[in-house]
Amino acid sequence: MNPKIPKEALEFFKVLQKNNDRDWFNDHKPEFKTIEKEVKTFYNAVLKNLNEHDDVDKLKMFRIYRDVRFSKDKLPYKTYFGGSFHRTNPKLRGGYYLHIQPNNESFIATGFWEPAPADLLRMRKEFEMDDSEIRTILKDKNLNSVWGGFVGDEVKTAPRGFDTDHKAIDLIKKKQYIFVKKYTDKEVLDENFLNEVGTAFKTIRPYFNYMSDVLTTNLNGVSII
Repeated sequence: MNPKIPKEALEFFKVLQKNNDRDWFNDHKPEFKTIEKEVKTFYNAVLKNLNEHDDVDKLKMFRIYRDVRFSKDKLPYKTYFGGSFHRTNPKLRGGYYLHIQPNNESFIATGFWEPAPADLLRMRKEFEMDDSEIRTILKDKNLNSVWGGFVGDEVKTAPRGFDTDHKAIDLIKKKQYIFVKKYTDKEVLDENFLNEVGTAFKTIRPYFNYMSDVLTTNLNGVSII
């Protein structure tokens, strides 16, 4: 039987949203730790599934404690579980993310959240030189039916050094190259959710294969690793 996200996880966060203070959390910490253990089992199952078709070297689950030092929001606790899965560098690039939050706010994401400046420039230069391959990948029916198109931040017109009228400016002006797929609470608690996440992540491989090739070569196609 597949591991599942326990319904208690969503219920706990719903209550925490209304009682986000240290006294309440400390009183209910044993309950949280029990839930967290079950959820970690699910995340590790996702990791195992990923490694059946990819090479993921690390799972990082984020702690519930918020860093409030530089935030106007001083609530001490996150009201969700989050975990990222890192592909093995330097040959493989990109990553996966799983976010579990009540009130139909759960989602999975994949791609490049905060690419290093050198990587971002390399991507943009690739699209400037030839955008045909990435557009073919983005138009793939299987990938598109699961993920849709890119989401994320972008510059208003064009990055410095790029032509605002370039035919690939819609790609070049992006600062992130990510995909997001949202889930309802009902879907998250379904016994098939693990398989659903695994299938969705697997459909992104043509995109990752392409971007990994781009980021490990120069504009002449010569390996840089």
